[in-house]
Amino acid sequence: MSKAEQFLPNFLSHREVTKELASKIGEEDYNFKPTETSMSAKTLVTHMLHSFYNFATIVKTGNPSAMVRKLEDTETNLSELADKYTTLTIETIKSITDEELAREIDMTKFLGIKCTGRQLLRLALDHEINHKGNLFVYVRMLGHTDLPMFVKK
Repeated sequence: MSKAEQFLPNFLSHREVTKELASKIGEEDYNFKPTETSMSAKTLVTHMLHSFYNFATIVKTGNPSAMVRKLEDTETNLSELADKYTTLTIETIKSITDEELAREIDMTKFLGIKCTGRQLLRLALDHEINHKGNLFVYVRMLGHTDLPMFVKK
């Protein structure tokens, strides 16, 4: 098992919660924003899903240009979108070799740093965790009280 594959349980312990929270947002609430300057609920979830997939792709390819790639989705249901991008992200992570994890990637244009693939995957997880906290607030403000724990094992 590659080191990237060993990362999957940690990723999934957070992603499963993201998916559960996203499933609580009804289509009628996709445009909900807790403040005027906040992302809409749909934009937040889509940003989380696309970002992790893009980060994993950068680790795989070594090409930081995936950071700004816009992914076009025909799927509008957040739960189905979450399933799609979770599968794509898992497949990408499984394909990452130990050499790709160790490779230095120049992310200075986007993040102001150079980092290894391993560090970039960790940053992607930290990014998801940060926004998952935001998502908890959105879902709570939408009136949901039966919420998951922070991680699933």
